[in-house]
Amino acid sequence: MTDPQAVQTMFGRIAGRYDLLNRVLSAGIDQAWRRATVRQAGDVAGLEGLDLCCGTGDLTLAFRKAGARMVGLDFTKEMLPLADKKGARGSGQPVTFVRGDAMCVAARDDSVDFTSVSFGIRNVSNRIGCLEEMRRVTRPGGQVLVLEFTMPPGPILGRLYRTYFTRLLPMVGRLVSKHNDAYSYLPRTVLAWPAPDVFESEMQGVGLVDTGHRLLSRGIACLHYGTVPAEASA
Repeated sequence: MTDPQAVQTMFGRIAGRYDLLNRVLSAGIDQAWRRATVRQAGDVAGLEGLDLCCGTGDLTLAFRKAGARMVGLDFTKEMLPLADKKGARGSGQPVTFVRGDAMCVAARDDSVDFTSVSFGIRNVSNRIGCLEEMRRVTRPGGQVLVLEFTMPPGPILGRLYRTYFTRLLPMVGRLVSKHNDAYSYLPRTVLAWPAPDVFESEMQGVGLVDTGHRLLSRGIACLHYGTVPAEASA
């Protein structure tokens, strides 16, 4: 279980270099993963979406580009001005970035058409509680989408990636971010993250149906999805 205050402080310190780090450490593939998440949602034009743990707003704005009316929520205040600045450069549907807690979302039950979170649910204090909140605020028939890192399967690729992830990535992260802990924290949390089938079962456990997952980039990331049952909202 993560310490929310420590996570908030850590991400606040690296906020100014967060986008650069994402692009460098993923070789830019992270943007393709977000586009895959938007495609999974289908036609979102005119729909209302809530993107939790939005950081600097990349996924929020990708949904806005696809025509959704978006709110991005994050509890690290240093991230939000950066998201606002990026949002102001774009066009399309309204987008709002607000400070808030993914464990206690200030939104009514059944108030949005879909919810999403990318690379953030690892950082909450209770991922099941976060899933329950996503289900709660999503209207019946709406989707819940989770994009997260995972470890690639297979002995060769898995071993090579584990070496990169636990040795090279923290070193590069420290050089770029000037922060000693942030990119040692990342591999620790990913290595502790459940396997895709286990997390899919957790999504089913909070009442989502039609669940599934897709491994991206040979299993470096995983896109999970599920639907709030249409016949009931609670």
